[in-house]
Amino acid sequence: PFMTWCNVKVQHAIGTSAAIGLPIALAGTLGYLINGWSATGTPPLTLGYIYLPALVLVGVVSIFFVPYGASLAHRLPVATLKKVFAGVLILLSLKMLYGVFA
Repeated sequence: PFMTWCNVKVQHAIGTSAAIGLPIALAGTLGYLINGWSATGTPPLTLGYIYLPALVLVGVVSIFFVPYGASLAHRLPVATLKKVFAGVLILLSLKMLYGVFA
């Protein structure tokens, strides 16, 4: 939302957000790896707090679907992209509020 508020094209805002998200995700992954390294009671096939089958599944699915998402972002009108993004933000905020108050 901040980048579109600064009049950055929605497609560029999406790409920049994805690029900025990579180092954040890597740092978070490293944190889960280090903090869970000596944890006991974790399921098999975990490395720290990272469940390796889920990591592989998310990685493989992402590799195949990222090109479709990028293509869709360039084909859809900006107004539609903004509405979809707003809908995702609303759903995520409702899920977070439900987790806090339920």
